[in-house]
Amino acid sequence: MGVGKFKKTIIVREYQLDIGTVQVFDNYIVAIFNEGITLTLERVYQIIGISEIHFREKNFGFISLRKYSYAIDPTIYTYLRELDNLKAFAIVSIKEMDMHNFKIEKLFYKKPMKFFIEYNNALAWVKRRVKGK
Repeated sequence: MGVGKFKKTIIVREYQLDIGTVQVFDNYIVAIFNEGITLTLERVYQIIGISEIHFREKNFGFISLRKYSYAIDPTIYTYLRELDNLKAFAIVSIKEMDMHNFKIEKLFYKKPMKFFIEYNNALAWVKRRVKGK
């Protein structure tokens, strides 16, 4: 069975912020937040600003690659869900605690949001949602 050719994934821009690393790709963002930080609305505004720079007139997805433990103010999701062009929000983690937290976070977001153990599955889902399929 042939797999076909994969397009090489190119990082459009990488941002090193005080809260972690944000990588911007063609139609999605991957964020890896630092150990022990608290993700507040003020800090999320940095990421919203990045999304406005790169995706002002374009649909995009967001992948939170949860390598480390950190706290999230769940009210940030009420602001994120107002981003009309944010079509998919994926969380990737192998930690059981993150899966429990996801169930609470999803109550606040109320838009397409999924939890994944495998990054590639999250990426495929985000790409499908962004393309509208």
